[in-house]
Amino acid sequence: MLDQAGWHTAKALRIPENISLLYLPPYGPELNAVERLWGYLKIHYLSNRAYADYDDLLSACRDAWNRITPDQFCTIFCSEWAMRENYLEFV
Repeated sequence: MLDQAGWHTAKALRIPENISLLYLPPYGPELNAVERLWGYLKIHYLSNRAYADYDDLLSACRDAWNRITPDQFCTIFCSEWAMRENYLEFV
């Protein structure tokens, strides 16, 4: 699943035959799983803090990422429309 950024749609992009791409509609950041992940991390671990410097921010992001469990990951990344689109593509 990927957005329609130029580098994702470039003709020079080589996609292995065993991979199917599912493009997100334009202007739909709420559908992008990575955006949902960042939202989750910000709300649960990264908000309401002042960071001393870049390294402090990087460390906080790394710690937050490492706290995500596999079940949380699935909950954040799974979306009904994506599962439906993928299902129809492979049936």
